[in-house]
Amino acid sequence: MSIATLALPDMTRLSGSGIDFVDEPLFENLLTQKTGSGQIKEIIAKSKNKEALTVEETAVLLNADEPELIEQIFDTARQLKKDVYGNRIVFFAPIYVGNLCMNDCEYCGFRRSNTEQVRRTLSVDELQTQIRRMLAMGHKRTMAVFGEHRNYGPEYIADTVREIYRVEYKHPKSGSISSMRRVNINAAPLSHEGYKIVKNAGIGTYQVFQETYHHATYRRIHPQDTRKGNFMWRLDSPARSIESGCDDVGLGALFGLANWKFEVLSLVAHAAHLMKHYNVGPHTISFPRIRPASGVKIEEVAKNDVADADFLRMIAILRLSVPYTGLIVTAREPAAIRDAALGFGVSQVDAGTSIEIGGYREPGTVQQQALNREQFHIGDERPLDEMIRHLLNNKHIPSFCTACYRLGRTGEVFMEYAKPGFIQNMCTPNALTTLQEYLSDFASPETKAAGEQLLREEIAKLPEGKHKDSILDRIKRIAETDERDLYF
Repeated sequence: MSIATLALPDMTRLSGSGIDFVDEPLFENLLTQKTGSGQIKEIIAKSKNKEALTVEETAVLLNADEPELIEQIFDTARQLKKDVYGNRIVFFAPIYVGNLCMNDCEYCGFRRSNTEQVRRTLSVDELQTQIRRMLAMGHKRTMAVFGEHRNYGPEYIADTVREIYRVEYKHPKSGSISSMRRVNINAAPLSHEGYKIVKNAGIGTYQVFQETYHHATYRRIHPQDTRKGNFMWRLDSPARSIESGCDDVGLGALFGLANWKFEVLSLVAHAAHLMKHYNVGPHTISFPRIRPASGVKIEEVAKNDVADADFLRMIAILRLSVPYTGLIVTAREPAAIRDAALGFGVSQVDAGTSIEIGGYREPGTVQQQALNREQFHIGDERPLDEMIRHLLNNKHIPSFCTACYRLGRTGEVFMEYAKPGFIQNMCTPNALTTLQEYLSDFASPETKAAGEQLLREEIAKLPEGKHKDSILDRIKRIAETDERDLYF
């Protein structure tokens, strides 16, 4: 894997659906409308049927201000979370590969004009060491993060992905072999040709956040002489990715830049745009809030701060609006907020997270945050084992499953599996087997005891028959041998 300075892609060739679908006058008008309880109840009934909501219907939920109606939204979100995802929570951890950047975004510690930032790109040896340390924690999936720079072209991203997949960790006691089973990407928008290159490396989700869908705000915080200053190139990125063969795309907005309700409508509009043109919506949606970063005057950037209550309400509304889309709440958020969101909307979290280049230390080492080496300050510093134990004690199943991705149950195919609810017949068993892997190889005694108790409870819920026998057989083989990765 080597870095070579490459020509940048032509930003004029958009997708076949390359239009600006962010209708600001419509969105702003919708957010001024008064709504009645009858409207909201009709929309909630539609959500309970697992149908995606329109922008107009989402606006009705956003405009609800009576406590009773807001609680109905939360109750529906809890039911949808249970119906679509069960009580599983999927884990991942990011790996920051390099923080060179050509952009100058006002909210980001990596921006090019920030002289406080320590610039680094991991060498191959350093990358291998970082992945091995993540594997030693128990992680099975990662999000590789890159700044936008000539050095981080699609060939470099693809080489990095292949290198990550090659790394193995042998557990000293069980003798089991661990490796990363899914590598997602958070990087700059690419051309069609670039997406094909990274897809061929075996990537999972390609994630590009619009940051803000509000045009004037976008122009204000993204200088026009930078790559990121091109609103349409970024907005069109997920569509180009799908056209190039990428199965899963991830959307997101950085909350705090513009009105949070406007951003929610825009995310729903983006999901509907992809569904209309490609018959598949986003695999995930993220909604990070602005956090302190080196060289950033946060009070000047975060002009639309989102209160905790509104943030949780937003997650619930998104769960109703896009019922089959994974919702990610990252370690940017404080532990209490993340814990609150687990039961009614969120399906994926990171834990034991380091966003410093080369920041993962040896297991058991205390990690100290240093803003001049990070993109932003994280809010939840709980180690992976502590986070897993918390979930177990609250009857959530921590999952490291990647079976669907490797068996082709992605994109439009995933939707076909998920809509009838059949996905739980595979996802819950696979969550249980990956939980047993963690308990056998990585868990502390306290976490292992809590995990074994939850396993007993979940197994007791399974209907008797050959499928249950197969699940029990896999769990037993994992617990008693070095066999791993036994998925349905």
